[in-house]
Amino acid sequence: MYYLLNIYGDDCDPKKSIICLGEKSKKLLKYQRIIITKRPQKSEKYGYEYIRNRTSSIFMLWNSKR
Repeated sequence: MYYLLNIYGDDCDPKKSIICLGEKSKKLLKYQRIIITKRPQKSEKYGYEYIRNRTSSIFMLWNSKR
């Protein structure tokens, strides 16, 4: 950890670049609307729920120029 902090603290060398990596995990969901049974003299109501399909990881690489 401290090694990385020292790299960012060094003077900028245009011949060297720092490659950064970011990762994010996302749930892939499918939403569906459910009709709740209608009673006489009442308006129709809807319920919402989701179905979890799977998870996916998003990776991003970038060149950081200080």
